[in-house]
Amino acid sequence: MQPDWYPAWRDEAIEQLKAKNARSNKEFRLGDCSRYDYDLTAGTVLFSQDRVAKVVTEIQIVGSTSTEAGNWLWAWANSSLPSELLSDAKLVRSFVEQNGIDELAQAYATDADNALEVVGWELSAVMARICNGLGIYRCPNREDGGGFYLMLKSINWAS
Repeated sequence: MQPDWYPAWRDEAIEQLKAKNARSNKEFRLGDCSRYDYDLTAGTVLFSQDRVAKVVTEIQIVGSTSTEAGNWLWAWANSSLPSELLSDAKLVRSFVEQNGIDELAQAYATDADNALEVVGWELSAVMARICNGLGIYRCPNREDGGGFYLMLKSINWAS
């Protein structure tokens, strides 16, 4: 079950995320950085090029995909993640429960078309819209073949 307004709202969230990511990539040239290092203790991602720190972002964790398990896991349902980085994911959980969006209220999501990356981006777009994120960064190719999705809360030049 989902409210009638949700599909169009989700599609708008996806378009908004595309614009946000394009803007942050243009302004901070994140795509030019050859390395990223996330620090879940500090709640940051540091982007660097040629061993020089270029951009630092504050993050919240959205969730992860696993091709091995064949699913998406919301960050709020992952007990191994630091609670300080889950407050926005918990806001999303409250939002979907209050609005009766059943497909988002479950800890895990699967995709019959085996397009988990699409699911990850769609659900990340929803979180970015609800929580006013500046963009989403997908950490590529984890050991299980999936991705780790991080919402950017602030983006600054590294000093």
